[in-house]
Amino acid sequence: MKNRLLILLPALVVPLACGGGDGADGGSGNPRFLSMGTAPVGGAFPVVGGAIAEVLNDNRGENNWRVQPRGTKGSQENIRRLARGELELAMSNSAISYFAVLGESGWEQSYEIRAVATLAPNIATFIAKADSGLTSLGDLAGKRAMVGVAGAGFEMFVEPLLAAHGVTYDDFTQVYGTQSGAVDMLGDGTIDAAFLGGAVPTGSVTQASSTHDIVFLPFDEEKRQQLARDFPFFQLATIPADAYSDLTEDYPGLNVGSMHLITYADADEELIYRITKTIWENRQAIAEKHPAGRAINEANVARNTGTPFHPGAERFYREIGIWPEAGG
Repeated sequence: MKNRLLILLPALVVPLACGGGDGADGGSGNPRFLSMGTAPVGGAFPVVGGAIAEVLNDNRGENNWRVQPRGTKGSQENIRRLARGELELAMSNSAISYFAVLGESGWEQSYEIRAVATLAPNIATFIAKADSGLTSLGDLAGKRAMVGVAGAGFEMFVEPLLAAHGVTYDDFTQVYGTQSGAVDMLGDGTIDAAFLGGAVPTGSVTQASSTHDIVFLPFDEEKRQQLARDFPFFQLATIPADAYSDLTEDYPGLNVGSMHLITYADADEELIYRITKTIWENRQAIAEKHPAGRAINEANVARNTGTPFHPGAERFYREIGIWPEAGG
């Protein structure tokens, strides 16, 4: 925490010395640049994060900010860069954030991240080429499967998901890479299966479905139900049949941790309040850019996923009457 404060203090001194406004809007002087960490191309984070940034910039009103999306390796890098003061906002998977707050499951310390908005479910699944012979998650034993970008933290939800189906990380060869890269690896036979997902529709799954004949490896229904009971970040979810060309019926899937927008605990309360307000008031514009924007609604945006909300965001949600008083 001390390192973060040392980084932020010079940034606070400059606007004051130049006669800028308050910390929330930067006044009428130079714009306040806000960096938002996203993830590698191919998943939903860059698209949804870019849509939020664009809408914040287009509807900033008197808020003199410029939100700049930054490509990163994903949730783990975003959380660490928030802690170092290198980002002001970030997209993250709520399962990874949950363990970061606790300082567990591979995290070396507890991170004081705070939620701004709960966004769309991250509905993920293993896919394989139709001629692979794979028909279930148990068939992954002895195979090569892409399990995300190295260091992105996917193992925090992939490992328990597979363990429930009798497969450990020792049973198959893990291949690391981006979601878009996984589509190419499926095509050339480098991998047998890939763990892909995000807000539906996810670009990489759409690409895979349009360029290859693929199958969506099914969950065992009893184990899917048990995972949702055992872990706070797993939720039952369904991929509609019309989401991807290779789906012929609804797919009983699993939300492996909703995407959410996060910041750090010491972010300016008024700034986060105004960001939250702007996102809410322009949620339709975000939804027009990506269907994930539809998750910015009364029932979901303030939903607790295990990460405390920032006071600025909580204040806005209370003002408009959607803060969940019980367990919020």
